Amino acid sequence: MQYWTTSVNPAVWVAMALVVCSLLNFVAVKYYGESEFIMASTKILLLIGLVLLTFITMVGGNPKHDAYGFRNWTDGVMFEYYTDGTTGRFLGFFSVMVYAAFSVAGPDLPALAAGEIQNPRYTIPRVVKMTFWRIVGFYVVGVLAVGIICNPNDPRLMSAIDSGAAGSAASPWVIGIQNLGITGLPDLINFLILLSGWSCGNAYLYSSSRTLYSLARDGQAPKFLLKCTASGIPVYCVLTVSLLSCITFLVAGSSSVTVFYWFVDLTTIAFVLTYTGMLVVFIGWYRALKAQGIDRKSFVPWASPFQPYFASFAIGIGTLTAIFNGFSVFKPFSVQGFVTSYFGLAFWAVMFVFWKVYHRTKFVDPAHADLYSGKAEVDEECKEWEDGGWEERRKAELAQMNFVRRCWERMW
Repeated sequence: MQYWTTSVNPAVWVAMALVVCSLLNFVAVKYYGESEFIMASTKILLLIGLVLLTFITMVGGNPKHDAYGFRNWTDGVMFEYYTDGTTGRFLGFFSVMVYAAFSVAGPDLPALAAGEIQNPRYTIPRVVKMTFWRIVGFYVVGVLAVGIICNPNDPRLMSAIDSGAAGSAASPWVIGIQNLGITGLPDLINFLILLSGWSCGNAYLYSSSRTLYSLARDGQAPKFLLKCTASGIPVYCVLTVSLLSCITFLVAGSSSVTVFYWFVDLTTIAFVLTYTGMLVVFIGWYRALKAQGIDRKSFVPWASPFQPYFASFAIGIGTLTAIFNGFSVFKPFSVQGFVTSYFGLAFWAVMFVFWKVYHRTKFVDPAHADLYSGKAEVDEECKEWEDGGWEERRKAELAQMNFVRRCWERMW
């Protein structure tokens, strides 16, 4: 395992990942979905295993029989960054929140996959409602666990960060496990993290190709991208995104950590702007429903609670994050940091203004917004499941499964 994860040229891993992800996205969505289910399952099992490992070791279940508990919190849980005092602790929290935006991406995938999944009016609300609990369970609890097992001031961790070490050498999980005298597991964790990254690449190649296809449908991308296979795969979109993904070979060089942080900065601002834009669209849709006297709760299969207040609050957070995400690049000023932190924001502003001016488009009056185009076609398509007793059959299938399998199926 150690040989696989360290001795092989990084370019080989990148090439293998790109080829496999591209092939999976060229096949029917059924097979893509099965492959993504398997790879995503490994991520869930990895996180569950790490949380359990933390609990077992913190109460003394480790080779050193050291019941360390919350000892690693002795020095505190919030640390100063960029400046001293309370402001420094706040900026430390803010910088972590920005990177969390990079890590928690994915809630938009159910919407992107809506046109290619079975029984979308049943499946999408179920998946979206689970998203909150997945984030709490796997990210919040996971962050809590890693803070327990590894001291944030661990000399090896600080040295790895200062030297720009990559892979398991900079992983607090691996360092914490090794400090407890546990052998073998760090290599396995490194491999599973690699597989997890593979799964993310697979998912985002899918989402990028479908986004490009949607742009082509709206006349915002070349028309040749509308070409689909018999099974509905936008073949030229997948090919285009696969070719653009070759930029990831940059991480195979000697400055892989530097390039990785470029990607993190560029991707983070893109995610923040994307989600903020989605929220703005939601507010516009919400206002249109109100202006036209349509009850939101009866108009859609599932209506999110506490709206539009949560959406407005999230727009505020997204706007502030987009503006201040690169605060640390100004003093001392870093041209590279400024470009990677704010290129996405500038690009978004320029393209928005260009489209409005060049095409002379106007903002839609909520009272006259079109809320029904395409709905009849979707209603007709969904009859296959909604009029066919699909939910009853699904309940019968679940009832025949054992408890563990039933719980696993309901997670998805």
